[in-house]
Amino acid sequence: MDQSEGSTNYSATMSSEVETSEGVDESEKKNSMAPEKENHTNSFQENWKGLLSHTKFIPNRMADLSELLKEGTKEAHDRAENTQFVKDFLKGNIKKELFKLATTALYFTYSALEEEMDRNKDHPAFAPLYFPTELHRKEALIKDMEYFFGENWEEKVKCSEAAQKYVDRIHYVGQNEPELLVAHAYTRYMGDLSGGQVLKKVAQRALKLPSTGEGTQFYLFEHVDNAQQFKQFYRARMNALDLNLKTKERIVEEANKAFEYNMQIFSELDQAGSMLARETLEDGLPIHDGKGDVRKCPFYAAQPDKGTLGGSSCPFRTAMAVLRKPSLQLFLAASVALVAGLLAWYYM
Repeated sequence: MDQSEGSTNYSATMSSEVETSEGVDESEKKNSMAPEKENHTNSFQENWKGLLSHTKFIPNRMADLSELLKEGTKEAHDRAENTQFVKDFLKGNIKKELFKLATTALYFTYSALEEEMDRNKDHPAFAPLYFPTELHRKEALIKDMEYFFGENWEEKVKCSEAAQKYVDRIHYVGQNEPELLVAHAYTRYMGDLSGGQVLKKVAQRALKLPSTGEGTQFYLFEHVDNAQQFKQFYRARMNALDLNLKTKERIVEEANKAFEYNMQIFSELDQAGSMLARETLEDGLPIHDGKGDVRKCPFYAAQPDKGTLGGSSCPFRTAMAVLRKPSLQLFLAASVALVAGLLAWYYM
């Protein structure tokens, strides 16, 4: 996937992840747009035209926070994109149970993030980036959780260990260093806007989810008509924050921490995926996990185009699993005893 459109959100930032690797438009290479001071609660649609009419040239673009974030998180972004979970997800190699776990992690993460954003909506270091109507994901995630887990879903899920660490960090930042909240908001939302639609299609295809959006509401930004324009607007707002260089560097450091927390969640999901791959039949014998070419199984005897053995299960393991069922074991034991008796009688 093109790194210019970061797409490693486990959800996929599963969706992807991060805007910090995103390319800069040609118009941005020449100008840095600084919005006029206006009420931060105004919507993007109301502000966009005004923003374009109040641009000014800044000679040193590397002083812009968006540029510092882009350069300062390249390595972390590459590592996040190359985690096994992300690579498998983008290939469509994901089980529904694993996707449900990832959605659960997103729910707890965004619940914490948006709680702290609401808390700091008037803080000067964050207020210009407060766009609840356009960006907030919690309500969409609630719909997804209801779809996957049914009624009383809140009683059926819990925050995982890795997700809890991320949640705790977000709460700490929101309550003690609100200026660093910029790093978490930027990392999450810009990544969602960049790679969300790709991940949505992958999930719908791989998991056979409804094309009408059930189970993938997280990726739908109903109030953002043009994602690219909104990202430009958001970066301009961020670059216009009144922050000194030291604070900007701390925000970059915090963004790298956000990547680390995400990668810990990816690692946790990888472990869960491995356990799912080792799922057993009722008698505890594992079946083919769907990875690799089943025809390379040394016990694969049937032709690929004949019979039902051309599927994804190793016929030897499947046969062994069936044979180990208690009822069949009893039947086989009786059969063996009968055959032994007949042989003994024959050779007398």
